Parts: sequence; C-alpha cells; structure tokens
Amino acid sequence: MASPSTPLDAVDRGMIRLLQKDGRMPIVQLAKEMKISETTARTRLKRLIQEEIINVVAVSNPIKLGFEIIGNLKLNIDLKKKDAILERLKTIDQLNYIALTTGGADLDVEFIARSLDEFKALIFDHICKIDGVNSSEASLIVEIVKNTWDYGTGWDQRTASLPTD
Repeated sequence: MASPSTPLDAVDRGMIRLLQKDGRMPIVQLAKEMKISETTARTRLKRLIQEEIINVVAVSNPIKLGFEIIGNLKLNIDLKKKDAILERLKTIDQLNYIALTTGGADLDVEFIARSLDEFKALIFDHICKIDGVNSSEASLIVEIVKNTWDYGTGWDQRTASLPTD
C-alpha cells in the first residue's frame, strides 16, 4: 500500500495507538483521551479506515476457535505470473494473509484449516494447481505464544524494550 494521502500527525498516531490497545473504544472516549472534539475523532477515524491505514476488527486465536491446523506457507512462483497468482490466492477463504517478499521465497502466506483433509485440499487441490506456483513449504503453528497488535506507528518515539541477560 502507498503512504497515506494526508500525512499522519500526532492526533492520527495517538488514535491509532489507542485503538491498537482497544479497538472497541467508543468515539466519545477516544475524543476525550485525545482531547479533541467527537466530530474530529469521527472524521479522523473515518479517514484512517477509508485510506486503509487501519482496519478495526476483532483479532482472534484460531486454535481456540476450533481450527485444527494453522500455519504459514512459503511459495516460490513464476514472477511473470505474479499478478494472476495473487488474484487467485486472494479468493481462497482459508488464506488470511498474503505478502510479496524478498529472500528465500516469493510469497509469505498464512492459512487456517478445520482439519487435515481441508489442509490437504488447500495445498494440493488449490494452491499447487495455480499456474505459476512452482513450490510450497508449509510450517504449522502448534501454539500461539505472543499475538499483539499494539506496536504504534513507525513515526512514534519509543525505545525498544529488549530483554537483558
């Protein structure tokens, strides 16, 4: 995605940080926390969503929702067919994240499946049959150890809290 059409200012960044901690925060409370009017908060939030800077959703744990298999796929593709492959992948419901990458694989894809049969069909009947997909490597997630989304923005001033030995 390209950068936002209007640069993010301190209010935008503050709203994003608050919503990353609590996406259900009411507009009234958001405005109060940011010391802005409710109308300004509503307008800013609408712009952030319309410009796809944020998406306010419930982040869930797929393991606790009954999905038996979740994981990551590394796909090597014919880059001349990249656009068609990406369009096809976007139509597969079991895929919830697709990213073009550099390094050892061309695409990084996250998936969920209700069963081993659904996982097998996803890989062999859908993904590997897409013209231009050369190979796939699957890694299965056995436990979600950390799943946070409150990282602020790239413009925030913060110090990394790295563990000390």
